[in-house]
Amino acid sequence: MAELDAESSLGVLVEFDAGLGRCGLPPGPALVELAQKIEKMPRLLFEGLMSFFGNVWGPEEERKKSVKQVAERVEISLEAFRKARMPVKIVSGGSTPSAAFAHEIPGLTEIRPGTYVFNDLNTFYQGACKIEDCAVRVVTRVVSNAVSGRAMVDAGSKALSSDCLLSGPKTGHGLVTENPDIRLIGLSEEHGHLDVTNVARKLRVGDVLSIIPNHVCTCVNMHDDVFLLRNGEVVGSWRIAARGKIR
Repeated sequence: MAELDAESSLGVLVEFDAGLGRCGLPPGPALVELAQKIEKMPRLLFEGLMSFFGNVWGPEEERKKSVKQVAERVEISLEAFRKARMPVKIVSGGSTPSAAFAHEIPGLTEIRPGTYVFNDLNTFYQGACKIEDCAVRVVTRVVSNAVSGRAMVDAGSKALSSDCLLSGPKTGHGLVTENPDIRLIGLSEEHGHLDVTNVARKLRVGDVLSIIPNHVCTCVNMHDDVFLLRNGEVVGSWRIAARGKIR
């Protein structure tokens, strides 16, 4: 094994900023300079470029406009490597909101959408999926109806995460699928606060509700297991492998 490791090499992608302003070098010569430094290092191979298109967000027309800006930054990056006569084998980028327009970004060799696996309210309100495409439901029970116009469920920020709705109406903490007139207006650690003033039938303690989360990525990380349902029956489960792995 030691002999095999001594002969191995590691492919490296250089990250560039596609417009989000979070991570990565600006498109252009700085990318080439870093790639050249990587090529000079033992057992490292420059393989290409990567970025996250998190700046592609919102209604379809806004996302299309942002994709054009991303395409320009990709082209600037690739042109710098063409001038330096350095091949770029991989150009990796993307996100779920930008996935439908990835073909409009010349040079892209792979896309990395993540949220699409389950989808969520943020994806739905951008028009990137249908509500029936949102696969995750957090199942919860009503634990109190003591306050007029309000009800409490046992799913709070520890079950749904506290992430806000950043698309569409930009209010609320999840969608109660049984009745859209029930509004999830607040979260504490173990409780969800429901506004039921416009609900015809009063919720009873013990009623079971299912909530589509605003942001499924953080929501899934709050749980140990995902249970798989088909036609209303549990047919299996997945262990959340990365749960609790932050040190």
